[in-house]
Amino acid sequence: MSEIRYMISEASKLIDVEAHVLRYWEEELELPVPRNEMGHRYYTEENIRLLQNIRDLKEQGVQLKAIRNILPELEKGDLQISGLVARLDQAALTPPGEPEEKMQQFQTIMSRLISEALEDSTEQLGKEISVQVSDHVIKEMDYLLRMKEEREDERFRRLDETIRNSQQARKQLALFQRNEEKKKAGIFGRQKKRQTV
Repeated sequence: MSEIRYMISEASKLIDVEAHVLRYWEEELELPVPRNEMGHRYYTEENIRLLQNIRDLKEQGVQLKAIRNILPELEKGDLQISGLVARLDQAALTPPGEPEEKMQQFQTIMSRLISEALEDSTEQLGKEISVQVSDHVIKEMDYLLRMKEEREDERFRRLDETIRNSQQARKQLALFQRNEEKKKAGIFGRQKKRQTV
């Protein structure tokens, strides 16, 4: 009886992750995923179980580096996922050779030191922030006032230009009208002279 082989698309559905995730895990964890005659990945039942365990660990927040450390035990399949996660959590919290009590004392001391440092610096920080904010607000107000003045100057410049253009146009119109009146007067004056002659 031959073993069942799953292509990557089928395996990703069985494991409930994207195919690119499987390729990424294979590369990062250096998993020995077999390939067929054409060079395509295929997964056996054993591969599927291993990848499901990796998925379960990832869902519980375990990093790939930590999974790589326990990969031989995962491949054997003789450990429960919950036991592995508990072991990894304990290893992350307690450095090797250091009892929990010392770690707790260290955390208490660090918390107290941080609290004291924060209390000491809070007032000074408040003053520095206030000065920085005040300076920033003043600079911003100056900038906004300068921009407003520039816009008003531009508006008045355009208004002045419009008024000048309007005055120039009126002058030209008046000059044109005078010339027209002179021409008419000249034509009528010549006609009167001809009539009187």
